[in-house]
Amino acid sequence: MKQAIYETVTVTKLVHGGQGLAELADGRKVFVWNALPGETLKTRIIKEKSSYAEAIAEEIIKPSAERETPRDANYLSTSPWQMMSSNAENKYKAEIVTELFAHEKVPLPDLGLVSHDNRDWNYRNKMEYSFWGDDDGLHLALHQRGTHGKQIVTGSSLAMPEIDAAAGAIAAQLSELGTRAGDLKTIIVRVSAGGQVVAALYTKLQKFTKLKLPTGVKGLKVYHSNPRSPASVPTELLYELGNCLLSDELLGKAFRYNVDAFFQVNIPVFEKALTSIKGHVTAESIVDMYAGAGSIGLSVATAAVDLIELDPASVEMMSVNAEGSGLDVNIYEAPSESALDYIVATKPVIFDPPRAGLHKKVIERVLEVMPPQVVYLSCNPATQARDLALLLEAYEIETFEIYNFFPKTPHIETLAILKRNNQ
Repeated sequence: MKQAIYETVTVTKLVHGGQGLAELADGRKVFVWNALPGETLKTRIIKEKSSYAEAIAEEIIKPSAERETPRDANYLSTSPWQMMSSNAENKYKAEIVTELFAHEKVPLPDLGLVSHDNRDWNYRNKMEYSFWGDDDGLHLALHQRGTHGKQIVTGSSLAMPEIDAAAGAIAAQLSELGTRAGDLKTIIVRVSAGGQVVAALYTKLQKFTKLKLPTGVKGLKVYHSNPRSPASVPTELLYELGNCLLSDELLGKAFRYNVDAFFQVNIPVFEKALTSIKGHVTAESIVDMYAGAGSIGLSVATAAVDLIELDPASVEMMSVNAEGSGLDVNIYEAPSESALDYIVATKPVIFDPPRAGLHKKVIERVLEVMPPQVVYLSCNPATQARDLALLLEAYEIETFEIYNFFPKTPHIETLAILKRNNQ
């Protein structure tokens, strides 16, 4: 076994991604988990490169006044900012965004407070757990940061209580049946605002024992997932128990979605962003690219909306949600870069892209036809800053807001609403 390397460092700031930045004795940068600015820490190196290293703080020699005791023993795996106060978290998220945009030379208006709903715990309506087996049976588990191993858990302080109860009940049933952890990938559990619970189990096996629906669980899907891939992606639906459709409301409109479809994890904060978008975009007809299940476009549109989405499962749910919306809805199943004709000079366009940001062709099309407004909700402010640096050739920022969709984690959502220059 390789001998652990320890080094004492002092942290200067937090960086995008959530780690503290410090310097090793040899001058290399080190990115440290479980770190706050100003702290002196004894760290264990977990990755080394020629120009930098990554580490985990294992002893807090000089703590920050902003440090708090984490609720979960495994917090570094899922919510590595459990060790700081809520005020500190919001402050550092704003600082990180400001630095990212300054790097791209994108001027920002004065940033207000990070918008959230003051609920730091038990806010997630979806969790995904893996499994671990030992002499005591089968257990829920999470990846252990800094290792290739897993850590046994009974749940997460970020999840709604119904999720952990359902996940634990299904894991207990699997354990009673003698299921091997090596035959399983993960389990996803979701809960609606009304308390309905559904789950999806991913197994490497092509045949799987029929389970029973635990009390309080509305539906369960069991999928075979290709064992050659580490990802929990459905290869074949082996069976479904009950019904795995959920229903929630966004700004008073009903949305249905499946256990394995994309839907927002923190609905109250998402509604804050929707309210802001709806207040700024008042055109009768809009375009929603990267539309998912239609949650943005169908929520904020007043008369007509074009919805563009690549994923067939999301398009199916989008079609269901469009029915009865009272809107003139046009749905096009395609990647956004193949639906450029929908970006026009007369309609505001909404983007909520994946972490990679906007496709180059999409940016080129926007600059070519110049829609009156561009709404850009991002789960990665680094790529958003990169994209806005290009769009500001013809646009100016009308409003910019930061949202804390995922308290106690480093994840940041940012909303930029642009208007054409001289508009």
